[in-house]
Amino acid sequence: MSKLLIVGTVAFDAIETPFGKTEKILGGAATYIGLAASQFNVESGIVSIVGGDFPKGYLEMLNSKNIDTTGIEIVKNGKTFFWRGKYHNDLNTRDTLTTELNVLADFKPVVPKKFQNPDFLMLGNLHPSVQMSVIKQISKRPKLVVLDTMNFWMDNTWDELIEVIKKIDVITINDEEARQLSGEYSLVRAAHKIHKMGPEYVIIKKGEHGALLFNKKNVFFAPALPLEDVFDPTGAGDTFAGGFIGYLASTRDISFENMKRAIIYGSNLASFSVEKFGTRQMEDLTKKEVQDRLQDFKQLTQFEIELH
Repeated sequence: MSKLLIVGTVAFDAIETPFGKTEKILGGAATYIGLAASQFNVESGIVSIVGGDFPKGYLEMLNSKNIDTTGIEIVKNGKTFFWRGKYHNDLNTRDTLTTELNVLADFKPVVPKKFQNPDFLMLGNLHPSVQMSVIKQISKRPKLVVLDTMNFWMDNTWDELIEVIKKIDVITINDEEARQLSGEYSLVRAAHKIHKMGPEYVIIKKGEHGALLFNKKNVFFAPALPLEDVFDPTGAGDTFAGGFIGYLASTRDISFENMKRAIIYGSNLASFSVEKFGTRQMEDLTKKEVQDRLQDFKQLTQFEIELH
């Protein structure tokens, strides 16, 4: 069984969308990544930090999904990272109302001994210096290193981010971030430029319009499944990343052909995560539900055509 190390936030979110609102609920990039990856036969562990206000029940829920939480530092008299956001009617844009870094402000990650030689490494959206600190604690280069980042780090920690990008195999960013990182409007040109920075594979997420995978001259597009109900897009990108790396870790095949399948698995799981607030849908998801929706994806993308 492959070992998958996940680095990212374990946090509280409070979310408001046109369809309702929540007070503090479980969130964080590493949480969504871990729950998505738990759908596959992998041994995963999270490196993160929480405060003494973080319910023990959440850690037990993660453990029940075969997610090791010994790498989650608990600062007993500290408070957990908290984000409050409000989505606009299109659900593609949002306003950040509150960001409280709390214990995350002084986070110095420590990789547990049993995960210092992982087969796969997922660097969730965090300060590049934290991501680099984890890379330096890994004793042997993993089979695959995947990075998720965002425009905030491009704006504020450019040099450190570029150093991390040099050490990874796959980067996942959205189209706006790809344009900012590369300085190119065309996503094809953007991907070529980002390849030259280090990553062999570039995944550009386009939200409800699917995702693109670039590798040298190869390009693959995966659609997003049209859904009747979208309640909360928070964590959809992290769920996508977790499904992507979870599938690759379970199959141990990092060929371009298998990455195409991994993108579909990631998109499939992301389509579940948006249907309820927070992580609730991902916590209760069954293998049968996942397989049934994969069939929907297959029907959405399969067609026969005669070429004359």
